[in-house]
Amino acid sequence: MQVPSSSARRPSGSAWGWVPSLYFVQGIPYVVVMSLSTVIYKNMSVSNTDLALYTSGLYLPWVIKPLWSPLVEMLGTKRLWTTLLQLGMGAALAAVALTLPMDHFFQLSLAMFWLMAFASASHDIAADGYYMLALPQHAQAAFVGVRSTFYRLANIAGNGGMVWLAGELHDEGRDWAHAWQLVLSIVAAVFIGLAAFHAWRLPRPPNDLPAPREERQWRHFFSIFAEFFRKPGLLVIIGFLLLYRFPEAQLLKLATPFLLDPVQVGGLGLDNKAVGLAYGTVGLVALTLGGLLGGWIISRVGLKRALWPLVLAMHLPNVVFLAMAWSHPGSLLLICAALAVEQFGYGLGFTAYLMFMILVADGPHKTAHYALCTGFMALGMMVPGMWSGWLQEQLGYLHFFGWVLVAALPSLLMTALIRVPEGFGQQQAAA
Repeated sequence: MQVPSSSARRPSGSAWGWVPSLYFVQGIPYVVVMSLSTVIYKNMSVSNTDLALYTSGLYLPWVIKPLWSPLVEMLGTKRLWTTLLQLGMGAALAAVALTLPMDHFFQLSLAMFWLMAFASASHDIAADGYYMLALPQHAQAAFVGVRSTFYRLANIAGNGGMVWLAGELHDEGRDWAHAWQLVLSIVAAVFIGLAAFHAWRLPRPPNDLPAPREERQWRHFFSIFAEFFRKPGLLVIIGFLLLYRFPEAQLLKLATPFLLDPVQVGGLGLDNKAVGLAYGTVGLVALTLGGLLGGWIISRVGLKRALWPLVLAMHLPNVVFLAMAWSHPGSLLLICAALAVEQFGYGLGFTAYLMFMILVADGPHKTAHYALCTGFMALGMMVPGMWSGWLQEQLGYLHFFGWVLVAALPSLLMTALIRVPEGFGQQQAAA
């Protein structure tokens, strides 16, 4: 009996060699499509209403990805899907870079962003399924903070480092189109390099196998969906998945425009380099600590006991945006401190959401069911994000951030309704 125990520990030990880079790579195309695109379009004088509407529409591939998620279960291995899709996303990043100096850049770049979004959504299915196959449950809980942190580090690398670099290139005399073209070309090259690293480094779990031939049928395809929708308490589960990020869905699209817009229209009047510094230094450290701490807390006390503190830690720090919109601090140090508070809270709270999706997906079809969970999450981000730019232009930044605080109430209500088994996610003494 000692041999299975030892082998069960081995994946979690080696996971440090691939979990951080896998989820950093998973985050890069997502942050480019959903966050960096708003900065690019803001720099190139697209209105808040248009950039929020059209970039929020890019959530659609993540919403509908469950429609093809059973194919990942049925055909090939999760490892093969993961590495091939990473190469495809690297090519898509390069294609976006090519479109920016062209006439009709808005339409052309959106088309390339759509291609990247579909590849990224498909990669999420494979990578998340691979994660659940390659690690035992207690290791999944222990590493949920790590994966969340490195996923969000990709967000910071985009909203921080890439934004700063584009600002530096613009200050050196390049127009915004060519500054962003160079930045995205560099990112594409790094991304393809990481894809090659994963083709070599990712372990080969013995249970990562294609479905048996008898299960590669449409009947089995639909039975995977039916199994998910027979879960007990389904309406509460879906409500929680849709509404947990309801405030963030609206805040996320307007946070960077708020930092970049001049004080005369309610923004903070920062330049790209200041925005990149604030997110890429202080925000980076705070997010890392929050994500790691959240995963550690869940692994020690379980999701049930940690849930409410982590939920409140995620929503309450949004008050810093209201405070900044009211006071317009001129000090970059104060702005960095405020963003650190918000990012630390987000790192804590998002680990609870990830672990709840792992709980819901637990079963014989983890990959497809987890994809369904993330599809509902994406829908919950897409719809509020689409109206957020219009709402901000109607209310102004101050009242908009006040509304974001009120918008936390549905999330808190759904948190009160969900049920989590005692000890779920907690590392057992024998593990």
